[in-house]
Amino acid sequence: MYVARPHKARVIAVAVAVFFLAVFVVVAVLLRNDTTGVNFYVSDQVAMAGIGLVLACGALWFARPRVRADRDGVEVRNMLGTRRYAWSDVEAVSFPDGSPWARLELPDDEYVPIVAVQAIDGEHAVTAMRELRRLRREAAVEAP
Repeated sequence: MYVARPHKARVIAVAVAVFFLAVFVVVAVLLRNDTTGVNFYVSDQVAMAGIGLVLACGALWFARPRVRADRDGVEVRNMLGTRRYAWSDVEAVSFPDGSPWARLELPDDEYVPIVAVQAIDGEHAVTAMRELRRLRREAAVEAP
């Protein structure tokens, strides 16, 4: 089984999540000590930390994409959902020029983006494409 995830996007997403959480927790802690004359309560501090947590989770959502492939098929998990495709349903695995990520070419001119294989990852994306194409070729040879 081959599994690929985006590398640079994950690092950036984790860094942004940590930044959001740290900033909002610091603001929550310092919120009560403000001398502007406005009264802040513990509930305001908790809400501020909660906003940081929600924003951090939103940033981590960009680390979600994954592709899993084996001899039977390929499972693509993008931002909104996960779907498995049999290799017999996949016409090609391509990476069009100028595209930010790879895609599965399906019948009737349809395609599914593979957000886990991103152009920004360079050699990692090349390796992922080679592995996906190899698995697809092996499945085609084994098919009756």
